[in-house]
Amino acid sequence: TDSGARDPSSRTVALLISGLALLWSLFQLWIAQPQLWFGQYLPVLNSSQTRPIHLTFAVVLAFLAYPALKSSPRTHIPILDWILALVAGGTAFYVFLFSDTLALTARSGLPTQAQVIIGAVGLVLLLEASRRALGPALTIVGALFALYGYMGQGWLIPELIEHDGISFSSLMNGLWLDTAGVFGIPLGVSTAFVFLFVLFGSLLDKAGAGNYFIKLAFAGLGHLRGGPAKAAVVGSAMTGLISGSSIANVVTTGTFTIPLMKRVGFTPEQAGSVEVASSVNGQIMPPVMGAAAFLMVEFIGIPYVAVIKHAFIPAVISYIALVYIVHLEALKKDMPALGEAKSFSGMIVKFFIGFAVAGAGFTGLIYAVGVLKTAAPDLAGPVMMAVLAGLYIWLVSIAARRPDLEVDDPNSEEIKLPTVAEVYATGLHYVLPIVVLVWFLMVERQSPAKSAFYAASLMLFIIVTQRPLKALFRRQRAQLISEMKAGFDDLIEGLIAGARNMI
Repeated sequence: TDSGARDPSSRTVALLISGLALLWSLFQLWIAQPQLWFGQYLPVLNSSQTRPIHLTFAVVLAFLAYPALKSSPRTHIPILDWILALVAGGTAFYVFLFSDTLALTARSGLPTQAQVIIGAVGLVLLLEASRRALGPALTIVGALFALYGYMGQGWLIPELIEHDGISFSSLMNGLWLDTAGVFGIPLGVSTAFVFLFVLFGSLLDKAGAGNYFIKLAFAGLGHLRGGPAKAAVVGSAMTGLISGSSIANVVTTGTFTIPLMKRVGFTPEQAGSVEVASSVNGQIMPPVMGAAAFLMVEFIGIPYVAVIKHAFIPAVISYIALVYIVHLEALKKDMPALGEAKSFSGMIVKFFIGFAVAGAGFTGLIYAVGVLKTAAPDLAGPVMMAVLAGLYIWLVSIAARRPDLEVDDPNSEEIKLPTVAEVYATGLHYVLPIVVLVWFLMVERQSPAKSAFYAASLMLFIIVTQRPLKALFRRQRAQLISEMKAGFDDLIEGLIAGARNMI
């Protein structure tokens, strides 16, 4: 509902939408597993089979979750949208179900009339689904290029790119029935890479990392002039580390930061624009970037590591610029600090010291693992897993000594800013999955899909175990069963949130 989607009053409909989203996430985890020990017991699907199923989930959920117009009902799904969801899903699933028939007919250049009609209906409904979920821009661009392919020439088409046009059946064959149109590289990137990265970010956020990063940003920057806006920028940058979705970033951080920015003197427009600018920049903040980064990898054929290296400095510069713009605005309006004012330059020095220490620690880890692999190559994997598990348990034990971070109400009359000392130790274990992701991408040089799978797998383990472990360390054995149940509830909600952000 934060992004204008439906909030069905019927529990059955709500469970259906949530159940489809959950199934989508489970399906993506299944096809992503890199043939582990249990992989031999699962059926293997190739990319031409997984892409149609991926799109089927997407279009069905788009019609069920997003209303057609602003005036359309939010509390129930009209009968027309049920029909559109079934037809759109059917046209996408047709490509999976009849792939053998398509190989002998349409993909051999001989599409039947029924296949052409299915392709046309599927394309129109896909454009409508994208309009509902993303707005009209992409739909208009897609429709114009489809028309250009069909017509080839006209008073709006420059002579330089004119062509004779192609038949309607050939167009539908190329766009829907073949493996190079809708079911081509971009959908393959979405199926293989983007979903796993978005799911990883959703699981981290559901585990509490989103709130942890926001609190950390406010603890470090909230005491400065215009502190909430600076914290919004830095909080969005930290959320950008784990979220490839700018919409999810705004929803995660904006609900807290925008009211606080307005409270210290920013206009509603300024508060909204600061949040949007910093959240959109999160798409170029490694290691989890927006879908465009993975399209570059697939289209140009460069490694994802190269994209990360070239994106990091511009991303950092853009956030430094945003913080400085906010700082100038706070000085211009003589905004008060929340709580006791602190030095801006002092905060920057502390940040760079922390960054240098983290960099030195990661470099030392690389050399230590290199020595281990040279000395005992067969033991390197098990030893690293044991060390990671021990480190996780130790960090959770540190977090258990402090109360869990609550989500603050930005509209409450009194805002009590936390200190860095109070916050930083409560969520250090959230950094481990990010380190694992960066390790497999940058050091092991694994594919983005495999790296994201390992990082998401660690997140599945963390989200289920962190609550019971904290109960054990706090000697709350009576609450162990309820905390285990709460951990599984968080897991289910995280899987649903990942699919929701993917629509």
